[in-house]
Amino acid sequence: MTDYFEVHARDGAARIGELRLSDSVTTPATVDDVLEDTGSLWAAERELPEGSEDVLTVLPHRSLPAGSADEVRESFSVDYPDVDYPSVATVTADTAADYGADAYILSDAQGFVGHARAFRDNIVEAKSNLPADTALMLSGVATPRNVSLLVYAGVDLVDEKRARARGLEGFYLTTDGEYFLEDLDEFPCACAACQKPVAEFTRADAADHNANALNAELARVRRRIRDGRLRDYIEGQARHNQWLTALFRRFDQQYSYMEERIPVIRDSELMAASEESIDRVEIQRFADRVTSRYTNRFDNPLVLLPCSAKKPYSESQSHRQFHEAVQYRAHMVSMTSPIGVVPQELELTYPAQHYDSVVTGDWSEDEKSFVAEVLRRYLTRNDYSRIIAHVPPGAYTEIVERVEADLDLDVEYTVSEHPTTTESIGNLMRTLDGEPKFSRDEREHNVVKALADYQLGPEAGDALFENVELEMTSRYPKLQVWNGDGEQLATMVPQYGVLSFTLEGAKVWRDSDAPTKTVEIDGFVPHGSVLAPGVVDADDDIRPGDEVIVEGPKAFAIGRAEMSGTEMVDSTRGIGVEIRHVEEK
Repeated sequence: MTDYFEVHARDGAARIGELRLSDSVTTPATVDDVLEDTGSLWAAERELPEGSEDVLTVLPHRSLPAGSADEVRESFSVDYPDVDYPSVATVTADTAADYGADAYILSDAQGFVGHARAFRDNIVEAKSNLPADTALMLSGVATPRNVSLLVYAGVDLVDEKRARARGLEGFYLTTDGEYFLEDLDEFPCACAACQKPVAEFTRADAADHNANALNAELARVRRRIRDGRLRDYIEGQARHNQWLTALFRRFDQQYSYMEERIPVIRDSELMAASEESIDRVEIQRFADRVTSRYTNRFDNPLVLLPCSAKKPYSESQSHRQFHEAVQYRAHMVSMTSPIGVVPQELELTYPAQHYDSVVTGDWSEDEKSFVAEVLRRYLTRNDYSRIIAHVPPGAYTEIVERVEADLDLDVEYTVSEHPTTTESIGNLMRTLDGEPKFSRDEREHNVVKALADYQLGPEAGDALFENVELEMTSRYPKLQVWNGDGEQLATMVPQYGVLSFTLEGAKVWRDSDAPTKTVEIDGFVPHGSVLAPGVVDADDDIRPGDEVIVEGPKAFAIGRAEMSGTEMVDSTRGIGVEIRHVEEK
């Protein structure tokens, strides 16, 4: 349990937190000015420090180097006392546990920083062993160039030691590298330490500059976390060093660690500016849900379309032309890099309307392979009477042809030179001659069921509304879902492309065969939010942003998760669920 650290915002594993000292500290941050180390037990036995709420006290410890044998770690382990002031316990990844401290230092960090696999494995193991609402610290490793990656991985606290040491060794650090002082003819910085002529600049000045640059970079990282866009920054920052690039890729490979922490919805833009963007959790999760949860409910042919720069696609000029040609006679699915495939019902669902990518007209082999694999999985799961590819020559057509050959399909191609030429639009219209139209009611019902599939699980849309006579009010995309008794069940939220349930809708969800996401609370009636200490249990598959049913002895409610289910259960501080509707039992 922690009394002096609280998480206020998250962006994946990165967090905005607060060290609740006499003068609070917003994290991630350097803590040199508020850290008091009471000493090592290797040299001598230490008295238990009195501690103070003014500082973060490092309790007496025995640090061990990386690679120490298990029996050595066990033999020299420390029993940390329970204290009533802000405290830090010193651990390694495999000895990490809940010692009642507010923060934990990994003592062997200098042994694995620089080794991507070892760094990832140690961070992931430490985070799994430590309480979710405590701070993780690395000492003697942070520089302006690497600190954004440290925070992205889940580190909350660092110090200025390495940055200052490099300055005293004659190195000038920046966010993209380091320079010998004698090689500089001007300073690429305007901090206080750099306000003197190069000829008068000393190694002590370099140490001050390096610390300033480190703290400035942390301020930039905090802003990125608040905006939900740290990953966009990391994709560029990782390019400045081979180890950082390798580390970045290692964490992409650690899908479960990142996926648990990344929200299912955001309102910020997702910038897909590099080939690594394909590996983002948001993109992989969308592709997985489209190909494992979503079910096409239209009986009409499939028309494959290219994406558009404007989002959502249906508001673009090109897609308006496609809609006019199709006239509700086919189910439209857009192909795009890096998302994969986007059924028309999910065009608003994060990240389908939130991403932006670099458009050159040329697709890399990785892009083509990814989209082809998603399309292959999609067509394996969903059957169509006909498949029409209204896509331009080049990468789009090559992808369709690959899948056509792999699945032994018969695809009809309708584009001559470009999808929006008069000839191409005419080809598309004629190809659909004789096909029946689906109604607006059918389209809207299928949208609602598709969103339920995507949010809750395979066939959830049918299970959720199996015994409900659905009625719609309002127009797409602001659909409101009602039952035959005049009770509203849910609203479609255009901002995220998801369903937001009412109390009556939550009861229908609870009583249906659709997979549920439930948070069990103690005996109180929540108003506004459920704090983590009030959570008794929560489903492990709850992710930040999920719709969740909240139930306890005195209340039934529906809301949106602010942290993962596992973190709700493990935490003693912070908002677990924002409540939308509640009724007292």
